Amino acid sequence: MAVERTLVLVKPDGVRRGLIGEIISRFERKGLKIKALKMLWMTREQAEEFYKVHKGKPFFEELIEFITSGPIVAMVLEGDSAISVVRLMIGATDGRKAAPGTIRGDFALSIGENVVHASDSPESFEHEFRVIFSEDEVVGDY
Repeated sequence: MAVERTLVLVKPDGVRRGLIGEIISRFERKGLKIKALKMLWMTREQAEEFYKVHKGKPFFEELIEFITSGPIVAMVLEGDSAISVVRLMIGATDGRKAAPGTIRGDFALSIGENVVHASDSPESFEHEFRVIFSEDEVVGDY
């Protein structure tokens, strides 16, 4: 069993629409453990660091404006193959193309406002985690 951690954000559209509980409950029902959880309003500086892999791309400014447009809920999830499991659960980036039953397939109608973000690799988790959390905010085993 490859226990991994991944970062998930409920983006401003998901928070505005009252989907926090629904999204968290899907991950809990799957058997993933919440190791850290908080609501915050991402600063522009945090957003630029978070999305720095997209700097210079035409949609970069749009990403920054959207993620800083309202509060988000950030969580660290842990479980067997957590990164790939969560990516399957959230569905394709474009909500119009995401499979029914996935979070984006059930709740998103665009590529921009697609309700959630999840790390796509251990490396992106390490980078993204450090933008949002400190090590002392993660709960140990329970």
